[in-house]
Amino acid sequence: MADLDAALRQFEATEANLEKLDKLWSQIENHIPDGPAFGNPPEYDELCLAFRQILHALPAIDGFKVDDQLHDYSAIGQMRLDALEIDEIEAKVSVENCVSEQGRLLREYRFKLQTKRRELTRDRMLGLIDDVDGMLRQLGTVVEGKESNEHVSAFSEVAWSNLRETVAEVHTLLGSAERPARWGDLSRHLHFGVVGDLADIQRFDWPQVKAELRSTLYGQHDPIPVGVSDLGEIVAARPRGRVPTRLNWSILSDEDFERLMFLLIAEAKGYENPEWLQHTHAPDRGRDLSVTVVENDPLAGVRRYRVIIQCKHWLSRSVSATDVSDVRGQMELWQPPRVDRLIIATSGRFTVDAIALIEQHNQADRALNIGMWPDSRLELLLAARPHLIGQFGLKRTE
Repeated sequence: MADLDAALRQFEATEANLEKLDKLWSQIENHIPDGPAFGNPPEYDELCLAFRQILHALPAIDGFKVDDQLHDYSAIGQMRLDALEIDEIEAKVSVENCVSEQGRLLREYRFKLQTKRRELTRDRMLGLIDDVDGMLRQLGTVVEGKESNEHVSAFSEVAWSNLRETVAEVHTLLGSAERPARWGDLSRHLHFGVVGDLADIQRFDWPQVKAELRSTLYGQHDPIPVGVSDLGEIVAARPRGRVPTRLNWSILSDEDFERLMFLLIAEAKGYENPEWLQHTHAPDRGRDLSVTVVENDPLAGVRRYRVIIQCKHWLSRSVSATDVSDVRGQMELWQPPRVDRLIIATSGRFTVDAIALIEQHNQADRALNIGMWPDSRLELLLAARPHLIGQFGLKRTE
């Protein structure tokens, strides 16, 4: 397996060269004549030579390279003179596009570089986000009942140090990308590190930072493949036939299924602060999701419920009563705060015994309520969210 740090060094060297090229191009632009001009100013020629030397060291990205689109000074002057003689807007626009093409290529390269860097760091970033979630839960338990002006490290120096180092690594992985809106607040609270700062991190800073980090990880600007160039042609053909309601769950990996469930709860109205609780392929063969459900009663006021969703991407067998009992017992692992509701989400189904056990549990007036999201329930939820069906390619083709 390739070393991530070594890979990032190549990206950082490339970005350093790109930064040099951007600065050189800005200087070259300042020397480009606005009208007819001839001769070869030494400063212009030297800048172009330096630009071409660095451009040669810029690697391709998926086959895309920045071509040399610099023009001789006198050639630019001649193009502008020709455009003036033609005296048509199209000619003038064509000259401007030709002269500015080098800058456009640099911008396209930077976009591709940033996209590839996010792809390179995605898995590590997801792991770090999970780690911060776990550290904040641990620290919250450690400082429970402590004075707000006491320093967190006095109660758990190692855990607080690990949190700061983990956030610092997130900062490094972001590179030159724009930081989330509350990143400055998060950094300030980590610096001071008293119990009150930890509370602000847990309630305000980290939930927003985490949401913005996750929103950039999966290429929200990447297009979903479409098989036609004009949707009007499809309508004009007046297609007929039934539309399948069953989804192609087999196309998903375990991690894909978990990510689909995460996006489902993250986008739902009244759900806030979604987070992953452990890694894929953990001993229980799943990864739990946590989310807060907000109910706004106009008379009783706002109430928040902590909900745990366990994902079971099981196509070959159903969730049994034993599975339900095991999952129910695991809820103690995620307290405090108290778990109010457990949802078992599966791409398969529940056995009759499992359904009976859940119904019996819920009728016993226990604090923990258990909900079932079998494949049929998930298909109803996703039918109202076709963008998720399209994003994960869940539509059956038969």
